Amino acid sequence: MELWLGITLVAAFLQNVRSLLQKRLTGALSVNGATYVRFLYALPFAWVYGLWLWDGQIAGLNTQFWLYVLTGAVAQIMATACLLQSFTTGNFAVGTAYSKTEAAQAALFGLVILSDTVSLWVVAGICLSLVGVVLLSGRIGLADLLKPNRAMWLGLAAGAGFAISAIGFRGASLSLDDGTVLQRAGLTLLVAVTLQTLIMGSYLRLREPGQISRALAAWRVALWVGVIGMVASAGWFTAMTLQNAGIVRAVGQIELLFTVITSVWLLGERLHRREVLGMILVVSGIWLLI
Repeated sequence: MELWLGITLVAAFLQNVRSLLQKRLTGALSVNGATYVRFLYALPFAWVYGLWLWDGQIAGLNTQFWLYVLTGAVAQIMATACLLQSFTTGNFAVGTAYSKTEAAQAALFGLVILSDTVSLWVVAGICLSLVGVVLLSGRIGLADLLKPNRAMWLGLAAGAGFAISAIGFRGASLSLDDGTVLQRAGLTLLVAVTLQTLIMGSYLRLREPGQISRALAAWRVALWVGVIGMVASAGWFTAMTLQNAGIVRAVGQIELLFTVITSVWLLGERLHRREVLGMILVVSGIWLLI
């Protein structure tokens, strides 16, 4: 197994765990407040990790790095906002399905911005896994997907935001002149999480006063969200430094399989033929990718 693939699988699993923990916070926090927790509580661990990798001697950060990492940080926040907004339209499944075009959009943006080329096998794998993800996203038909609506546009915007953030973080890491793969990915993570904590913290302070205090009060669960989220993010950033961001994000869609398996194991939910077919297509698409 190639290193980037193993790291991606672990990151996808940990992201699923982090999401489950974040859901426990939605009763005490707003959606944005629960989202902010992933940045706030990951921040100290990202700094410890980054400084440990660089032995306290961080390399010079060039202008290109700052442009890439700032773009990635802002795009990820905006993508999350669009995805959450799509859920309020009543078309949860449609918004989720279109947000999963992230991998295909990342491959396109990667080609345009970073000149990351992909083979026809990779394109086929991304498309196949995307169909599988749509089947796993909810009980929606082709007519629902082809009908233009607000959820569709918000989902596409979310997918574009996540794709741009992946390209931004990969570009930032690759733009650094010095350091190993782990060092460059760790430094990019450190700066990105710092920017996101500051940006989203400022938003909550102005628009949702009281949420930061509630986030701090929920530290018992939030601390684990931060630790697990930081390790997962370190995995994503490292994998995207090693490999095309579109491919990494497509393989990362296996997270949805972990979600389904968790639902069956913990909640006793039954699998239907649609979910089984979706799982087969996701795995087949990933097999084509690798």
